[in-house]
Amino acid sequence: MFLTWRSGTVVAKAEIPVFESDVDLSLVKGALDESGCAVIRNAQSPELTQQVKAELGDSLRQSRVQEDDSAKDFYPAKTQRLPALLARSKGAQTMATHPTIKSLCEHHLGDNCERFQLHVSAAVNIGPGAREQVLHREEDAFPFFEIPRPNLVIATMWAMSDFTHSNGATLLVPGSHRWQTGRQATPDEVAQADMPEGSVMIWLGGTLHAAGGNSSNEWRYGIILSYSLGWLRQEENQYLSLPPALAKNVSDEVRELVGYPMHGSLGFYDPRIAKI
Repeated sequence: MFLTWRSGTVVAKAEIPVFESDVDLSLVKGALDESGCAVIRNAQSPELTQQVKAELGDSLRQSRVQEDDSAKDFYPAKTQRLPALLARSKGAQTMATHPTIKSLCEHHLGDNCERFQLHVSAAVNIGPGAREQVLHREEDAFPFFEIPRPNLVIATMWAMSDFTHSNGATLLVPGSHRWQTGRQATPDEVAQADMPEGSVMIWLGGTLHAAGGNSSNEWRYGIILSYSLGWLRQEENQYLSLPPALAKNVSDEVRELVGYPMHGSLGFYDPRIAKI
């Protein structure tokens, strides 16, 4: 099954591979290698989705809605963004360590690091009237490596509500992880990741993508959890987002994912100063 992006009355040729939750992961790994993106439908239980919504609800409601807007602004107006999810939600910790996602990270990142790490955690709520975001890559934070290049980042977007063409489902450019720097996507190369609540979209850090415009009267709620090579500086400062006082209370698996253990010779510290 594939998803396509409708631009006006023209249906784009670009296709996003779509799988069910019981898929053989080798197929997803192959799709990511080839297309740079994929969707797994209903990958998360309704119970976990509702738990995370409840745990993040107050913080998200108190978050500022982006108001200033310009075509040059990276974040469109009428959106909310909430970072530091692992400190705010035990359910988000469960999501971040999902076995399927960890297996995909190991496959796509493991050849170039001893251990992958959490790169970004953020809830993203896109409101009615929000414009399309500019196409970009997760790896734009690392402009020092020419593309195409080995994978530095793998990202996920979990659907905490239904993602539709009208409410801002994410735009993706399949195959763009193989493009040379400077190539621009044409409309027929862009697809839109419609998916029901509880599904997850996965894309490689070199794949062009953007939040879709929201022409509906509903908010589109998603959670971004991205992962990077363990020797890179994380885009979100995980050690302030989940400081030692809080890191003591999470599982060893979560603490390792955040990046507290050493990566080879990187990250040593004096345990007499900071104990975890």
